[in-house]
Amino acid sequence: MADRIRWGILGTGRVSAKFVEGLHNAPGAEVRAVGSRSPETAKAFADRFEIPVRHVSYEDLAGDPSVDVIYVGTPHSCHYRDTVLASQSGKPVLVEKPFMLNAAQAEGAVALARDKKVFLMEAMWTRFLPLMEGLRGLLHDHVIGELHLLSADLGIRRTPESRPRLFDLSLGGGALLDTGVYPVSLSSLLLGVPERIVSMAKIGSYGVDERAAMLFEFRGGALAVLYCAIRTETPKEAMLMGEMGHIRLHANFVHPTQLTLTLNEGAERVMLFPMEGNGLQYEAVEVMRCLREGCLESPRMPLDESVSIMRTLDEIRAQWGLKYPGES
Repeated sequence: MADRIRWGILGTGRVSAKFVEGLHNAPGAEVRAVGSRSPETAKAFADRFEIPVRHVSYEDLAGDPSVDVIYVGTPHSCHYRDTVLASQSGKPVLVEKPFMLNAAQAEGAVALARDKKVFLMEAMWTRFLPLMEGLRGLLHDHVIGELHLLSADLGIRRTPESRPRLFDLSLGGGALLDTGVYPVSLSSLLLGVPERIVSMAKIGSYGVDERAAMLFEFRGGALAVLYCAIRTETPKEAMLMGEMGHIRLHANFVHPTQLTLTLNEGAERVMLFPMEGNGLQYEAVEVMRCLREGCLESPRMPLDESVSIMRTLDEIRAQWGLKYPGES
């Protein structure tokens, strides 16, 4: 793989724009092409970010020989279709979180990527930020001892008028897949797969989950209490509580730059981890590292874990009796 890696952007929405902005801070990244189903949006997006090649179909983008890797930034309900399209064309893929709409799609996408021997990764960008590297170091050194409790919340206040996709069940709308995936992924990173899940949600008039609370129990007895919402602002913090102290990830824990380590005897230390740009470049740097080294997945966001997280999200929805259109 050449030093310069050429990206193709599949989808021209809000998240794709943020990702392209992030790529400007990723050494060795070149935004080569964009794909849209509309000539007007393809042109507007390409003009906005000075992208030299624009395609008016996703198929053309997937088949573009000048593109080395594709970023999928379409709505949740389209992740599987668009990832499969790119993988079948032999293109490495970074697909926006949540990985897929459900576990069945996740399993299918992973199986195809492995069969085709092409790279695939979920764009859980928080995992690649400088603070998360520092946090992993603290936990590796057992500074707070065994982790007993985790609390994390991510709630935003939006309306159907300001963000219609969030309230559209057919697009995978609702709190769980948009904001809930962050605390659930954090709990997976820190504690693994929950052995027991108890959850409740408020299903609003649009048929989507507007707020939810989740309680996880893990092997060994650790517990996680998680919240998510799309009509309610929350503190957006995370707290890791161990036998020897606790670590607070300050707001917004999704893109954190500061944590506080407090030990039981009273010692307290504030640690700062500056973040360049909007932070989305860090996941792109990891993808490019993997491509240059010939890896088919990232050890920092393994495919089996992305599938496991989708199974957890499926179990949560099953407790609510919530299904997306097309699910049996």
